Amino acid sequence: MAELKIICEYPDSLKQFIEEALSRRIASLKDGIRRTEERIKEFESKYQMSTEEFLRRYENDEIQ
Repeated sequence: MAELKIICEYPDSLKQFIEEALSRRIASLKDGIRRTEERIKEFESKYQMSTEEFLRRYENDEIQ
């Protein structure tokens, strides 16, 4: 396992900075997942087909 050691004059400030950056990144990823789920639901509704059904039919060359 890799280890990163950072030596800083103000470790509490650095810790807070890193935690906030990670929190923002996590929030961004969650938002991306939410938007993707919305797009999938729209697709399923529009084509009256679940994602599982679409994948099965696509893999069996039933959809072009």
